[in-house]
Amino acid sequence: MAVNRVPVLKRCRTLGLEPMVLGYDKKSNRKSAREGKKMSEYGLQLREKQKAKFIYGVLEKPFRNYYKKADRMKGMTGENLMILLESRLDNVVFRAGFARTRREARQIVDHKTITVNGKIINIPSYLVKAGDVIEIREKSRSNQRTKDVFEVTAGRLTPDWIDVDRDAFKVVVKELPTREAIDVPVDEMLIVELYSK
Repeated sequence: MAVNRVPVLKRCRTLGLEPMVLGYDKKSNRKSAREGKKMSEYGLQLREKQKAKFIYGVLEKPFRNYYKKADRMKGMTGENLMILLESRLDNVVFRAGFARTRREARQIVDHKTITVNGKIINIPSYLVKAGDVIEIREKSRSNQRTKDVFEVTAGRLTPDWIDVDRDAFKVVVKELPTREAIDVPVDEMLIVELYSK
């Protein structure tokens, strides 16, 4: 399985992202070498795609598949793409505060800690639907790691489209997110322009 091993802060600097978007508390004081340079239209489009891929931890081939699926759906392709990315199980686990970062959420799902509607799902890219109930398995609830994560994410705001019950280790997906509810600094229209060439 391909794994992205690029240092997070270095990549954030390159893409002009705040590490807080990914769930990291760290700050980088260094400036990117590319700052101040004028970027071509293609460069801007490519950077937006790289931002989306990096934020959600998706590699090129699956990302292209998400784009094709979004293109076949009704409505705006760019908005559909962002909704599909936001509906990934690892992202929902992160948004609910069950993990500090999306990478950690991916690992939690991989380790068969999460159930969806009572069934163990260990596929981070699993797309949740409205009405799905996501829970941390009974035997994983008392882990020290789970307690530590809950302590760190206690003050995190959860989006309106999910209902989180931290005491019951449960998340209910009330509805699929709208583009307005997704606070990711990506201009999806540039991604659509890049892929539609």
